[in-house]
Amino acid sequence: MKSIQLPGLKQGVSQLIMGSDYFAPEVYELVSANLDAFVAIGGNTIDTAYIYYGGKSEQAIGMWMEERGNRESINVWTKGGHPHNGVPQVNKQAIYDELMVSLERLRTDYIDVYALHRDDTNVAVGEIVEILNEHIESGRIRAFGGSNWTSARLQEANEYAAAHGLRGFDFSSPNLSLGKAQEPYWADCISVDDETLAWHEQSGLPIFSWSSQARGFFTGRFTPEDRSDADLVRVFYNDDNWERYRRAEELGKQKGYSTIQIALAYVLNQSFPTAAIIGARNEAEMKSCQEATTITLTPEEIKWLDLRTR
Repeated sequence: MKSIQLPGLKQGVSQLIMGSDYFAPEVYELVSANLDAFVAIGGNTIDTAYIYYGGKSEQAIGMWMEERGNRESINVWTKGGHPHNGVPQVNKQAIYDELMVSLERLRTDYIDVYALHRDDTNVAVGEIVEILNEHIESGRIRAFGGSNWTSARLQEANEYAAAHGLRGFDFSSPNLSLGKAQEPYWADCISVDDETLAWHEQSGLPIFSWSSQARGFFTGRFTPEDRSDADLVRVFYNDDNWERYRRAEELGKQKGYSTIQIALAYVLNQSFPTAAIIGARNEAEMKSCQEATTITLTPEEIKWLDLRTR
């Protein structure tokens, strides 16, 4: 499996990143089976967060790494700074406090990949860069990025870092998928639009995409008439997305792959480095995702899927 190199990491970030929002010690057998299967297909990076399952996600990952003795071969990606009861947590004390708890839960003394779960535009971006660099220097984190940050704030942050001899943001984590969100899935979440895509193409900053398969929109389980999933309808149901579905289905038949594999390949075949968080929960889903990493899409096919060419 291809990987993306980030400064400070011993190994690159695998193009597939294992999602863990359902992980908990109570379902440890499922967690360990899925993580073992993920490593078996060449994955090495696990996405979690301080808030996932009330902290149980981090706990389960820590248990698994300790049991397998594989900490050095795994990239742990955790996130902090998510608002608490509507109150922003992007400040020096909150970031430190959450990070120390995450380290304890994960049974480790460093985080390979760290992200701020949200931005707080009321805080000067230079202040945030300074805070994150302190954690780099302490060895608590090795690389950092922003989850649901706008490209404008990322640009400002990295300009500040360059001007002050500091590390800048190494990646961004918005929603990038073939299905285009017509409104945020969750409040204050960022989905890639044409302007954001152009900025990443110009800057080359990697994207680690959440909801990379559009919350199951491309699985074939849904139709325009089936409106049983209210959130899916609210975010992804429109004529353009159903046309994207149709094109992905057509291209998949031509290449011998499923519609959802083409949708995942779309994310992984951008003109700049990309990785995709996956939610595979069994061997078949894991194999499907792994096969999607082998699909090559041309720039023309990407544009066609994206409706840039009619």
